[in-house]
Amino acid sequence: MLNPAWLDGLSLGDAVSAAPVDGGYASKTYRVSTTLGRSVIVKTHEDVPVDLYPLEADGLEALRGAFTIPDVLRVTPKFIVLSDLGTSAPSPTYWEDAGRALARQHQRTADKFGYHHDNYLGVLPQRNPWTDDGHAFFAQHRLLRYLEFPTCYNALEEADRRALERLVHRLPDLIPAQPASLLHGDLWFGNLLPAQDGSPALIDPAVSYGWPETELATFLTYGRVGDAFLGAYQDLHPLTPGWQTRFPILHLREQLCVLAHAHSGLTTVTEIRTTLKPFRTSQT
Repeated sequence: MLNPAWLDGLSLGDAVSAAPVDGGYASKTYRVSTTLGRSVIVKTHEDVPVDLYPLEADGLEALRGAFTIPDVLRVTPKFIVLSDLGTSAPSPTYWEDAGRALARQHQRTADKFGYHHDNYLGVLPQRNPWTDDGHAFFAQHRLLRYLEFPTCYNALEEADRRALERLVHRLPDLIPAQPASLLHGDLWFGNLLPAQDGSPALIDPAVSYGWPETELATFLTYGRVGDAFLGAYQDLHPLTPGWQTRFPILHLREQLCVLAHAHSGLTTVTEIRTTLKPFRTSQT
């Protein structure tokens, strides 16, 4: 359904069509064509937090630099209008460029973990209080916080929750110290796509400053990207040995968030239990 307010004041012409675009959890997304032959991307929803789209716009601006980022043309509590990145094919060096760009992004660091304000991952608040200790930040605000949501709490058994608490206490022994790097926050293949020139672009951020390995854990868990990506990344931002063995622990943040969003599939719970198994005891 076309909404004339989407293009008010943008000098792009009137909207003539809106084709649905796949992807995204919180919004309905459309590629809107205009009478002047232009096109934009509109994300909209009638029932989202009033600050969700303004905070998305803030996150996009924070990421601008290493990757191609869509321009924010208009933002309101009900919708956001973005420049259209198009449907181009990736360039021949796409994955190498993506690895190098992510490494440059992760080289942007802060003195503390967190962000200037809270924002959203999906439609759930992401807490970002500035925190000196990266292990404490990840434990409290990226793992245990999701147990506050009944959909996540109830999907896990008491033994699972106890095992998670044991894991949290051991984080300083399990995860080496890392810088507080600028993270996209929701990096998966749906949020990394080719721009019009075939270069890698990012959309749908949930930014904060956190462990770089957390970003890689979720991204690489969702699919193989090949040696070109990892080689280019490590040329600029080498990973501490053993990084692959740490990925299941770091990926727990994404899995718990999935459960908190009421996507309580058996597969996700099974994967969580596999990661937590070493932290269970014979009494649980």
